[in-house]
Amino acid sequence: MKLSDGELKKIKKDLDLIRAEISRTVVGQSDVVNSLLRGILAKGHILLEGVPGVAKTLIMRSLAYVTTSDYKRVQFTADLLPTDITGITAYDKNKGFYVVKGPVFTNFLLADEINRAPAKVQSALLEAMQEKQVTIGTKTFIIDEPFFVLATQNPIESVAIFPLPEAQMDRFLFKLYINYPKMEEEQGILQKNITVSSFSDFKIKSVISSKEIIKMQEIVKKIYLSPDVEKYIVRLVDATRFPGKYKLKNEKYIAWGGSPRASIGLYIASKADALLEGKNYVTPKNVKNVAHDVLRHRIILNYEGQAENIKTEDIISEILLKVPTP
Repeated sequence: MKLSDGELKKIKKDLDLIRAEISRTVVGQSDVVNSLLRGILAKGHILLEGVPGVAKTLIMRSLAYVTTSDYKRVQFTADLLPTDITGITAYDKNKGFYVVKGPVFTNFLLADEINRAPAKVQSALLEAMQEKQVTIGTKTFIIDEPFFVLATQNPIESVAIFPLPEAQMDRFLFKLYINYPKMEEEQGILQKNITVSSFSDFKIKSVISSKEIIKMQEIVKKIYLSPDVEKYIVRLVDATRFPGKYKLKNEKYIAWGGSPRASIGLYIASKADALLEGKNYVTPKNVKNVAHDVLRHRIILNYEGQAENIKTEDIISEILLKVPTP
């Protein structure tokens, strides 16, 4: 599909407006905001890791507001049940059995500290993410689009947590890290934060509708990606599986490489990145822009690599250097 220059400019303008409005409430974190937008455009879900107090909830709330989307937040705890996420069948003597839908029925869902809930609850959420539907009692309900889940993890806690298995982490399109703000940004946060001001004080505006997000998601699928770039994507993932072929210095630390979901993730995320830049075609640079986010949770280190504190970030950077660019 060939998009006209006018259509591309309109989409680019809308995406720029979203970022500008979010910057009214969130100081810094532009890289995280861009990655969230890529994830939404690619119809993927994101796992975000960061210490408390770095605006994870505020970013998600702002993103939902500026896109005129429904938003819900669930604090995951050890006593949470799957039905607390999906919903229940209840009974009333006047109207009989009826369904109470859970918070998963929304556009933007913040699953806060997902690793605090037991595996059964995590699985219920991940099934809804994958199937875009939920069964409550004997009835199956479709989740309205757009549907985007941002699951967060707190890296500090190590007691009473239930780490996500690698196979379940693979279902997230991206894994992101959110870092501390820079000093000059933190000084700005002192004047502009949700503790001393209410959300309405920031006067952010809704700039697009949720229907426009759905339209953008369909356009992303039709962004042109050449056979040469396809081969480049496949080679990048191949390098995670067979690092010896590419002479990676850390090959002995890799236990498992990326699954086919990694290739699919690079494919669709690079298209989203191209649209974010206002282009209707993908270049190798777009693939490189999303490579760390797509691959960082899909390269599994062996025990030796974990003991040596090897970073998957460094392995991905080396792969991007070693694999020839078309």
